[in-house]
Amino acid sequence: MSRIGKKPIQIPAGVEVTVKDHTVSVKGPKGSLSTTLHDHVTATKEGDVLTVTIADENEKKDRSLWGLSATLVNNMIVGVTKGYEKKLELVGVGYRAAMQGKDIKIEVGYSHPVIFVLPPGISATAEKTSITITGIDKQLVGEMSAQIRRIRPPEPYKGKGIKYEGEQIRRKAGKAAKSAK
Repeated sequence: MSRIGKKPIQIPAGVEVTVKDHTVSVKGPKGSLSTTLHDHVTATKEGDVLTVTIADENEKKDRSLWGLSATLVNNMIVGVTKGYEKKLELVGVGYRAAMQGKDIKIEVGYSHPVIFVLPPGISATAEKTSITITGIDKQLVGEMSAQIRRIRPPEPYKGKGIKYEGEQIRRKAGKAAKSAK
């Protein structure tokens, strides 16, 4: 029995949820999203409550899909009402980011600036040493911030690189100086 899957999902005011076959569409003030559920998972809407059920509660694969499907639908509802945001920090001398039209120009110690093209549905703001990625799709916001971080991941010796806000970098000690005899 999935603890997350069996909980009913509240639909806030101003959000329109449509269930057709195995496709769930959510429309809200910030935009619209839709996802297709697995064949063994069904979603039913009753008033302002959405319930996700599975074909067989004794089947392990169905139980694993239950919580996942409920979470995906809930993430869509939160996305179209509040949206999602990830913040990145650039740590290092001369490391900076700036907006260049809709793209992000990132300078992180390479011989050339890196131009990061944002996909539709994602917006960003860049201020000197911080980048904020926003959007309504949680997965896409996380993926774009991970791709930006991958440009120059934080290194463990000096801590330089692109990191998430609040991320702790495990530091290593450098080479020890030779001891005099």
